[in-house]
Amino acid sequence: MGGPSNEREVSLSSGSQCAAALRAEGYRVTELDVGPDLAARLAAEKPDAVFNALHGRWGEDGCVQGLLEWLRIPYTHSGVLASSLAMDKTRTKDAFRAAGLPVVESRLVPRDAAGSALPAPYVVKPNADGSSVGVHIVREGSNLPPLDDMPATVMVEAYVPGRELTTTVLDGRALGVTEIVTDGWYDYDAKYAEGGSSHIVPADVPAEIAEACTDFALRAHAVLGCRTLSRTDFRWDDARGLDGLILLETNTQPGMTPTSLTPEQAEHAGIPFGRLCAMLVEDASCDR
Repeated sequence: MGGPSNEREVSLSSGSQCAAALRAEGYRVTELDVGPDLAARLAAEKPDAVFNALHGRWGEDGCVQGLLEWLRIPYTHSGVLASSLAMDKTRTKDAFRAAGLPVVESRLVPRDAAGSALPAPYVVKPNADGSSVGVHIVREGSNLPPLDDMPATVMVEAYVPGRELTTTVLDGRALGVTEIVTDGWYDYDAKYAEGGSSHIVPADVPAEIAEACTDFALRAHAVLGCRTLSRTDFRWDDARGLDGLILLETNTQPGMTPTSLTPEQAEHAGIPFGRLCAMLVEDASCDR
């Protein structure tokens, strides 16, 4: 948990929640706030399994997964390849397009060229980050703010109007569809601040849309090679029906904080939080 990424605070919250839940389930848990000495600390601890509650760069992009493979310590969630692929938004879209899954136009451009890459409205975001860190929506008639804190190369993608939907896949089963309702857009504060958003579970959408979200999430999970748990996010323009449903991305390490979507969907599906964490631990392995 923790670590040096932009999602450190989210990871600390996820990690502490999961550690408490696992202790309540009878596991002996050691919490490690990740630093450069991680390999040495793991070698000293000799854990039976690692519950990976790291978010963002290094934690869900294949890096820590590769370290755990090298040390031959069983770990949770997806393996090296799926984690790396899902973290790279451009390659994720390429994989989705090849599988016939609906995505919008996007391109990688130098940071200084982001303002002219696509006609407004459009979205500028890091190509490999999560939790809506560094995401900017540029609407018609507005200007792109300075991007001094962004990577040298950014993703620019067409803006998708409509409603925010998400579906968790757990152990080959889609847990349902949630709609996220916010006053603005689903940014970092809306995701993690108490009262930042409200969740409608199950989403009040037509059966055709719920079935498509389920189908697309299962297919995205399989296409990327995810293991055990993932969450796929959608935008749905309800004025266009099924044609308005677009995949945004798949998260191989969904948040496990008090305001997170995956634990909420699992609870609604009859899987308490402690059991969810235990399922992940019992599934831990190498060669994922």
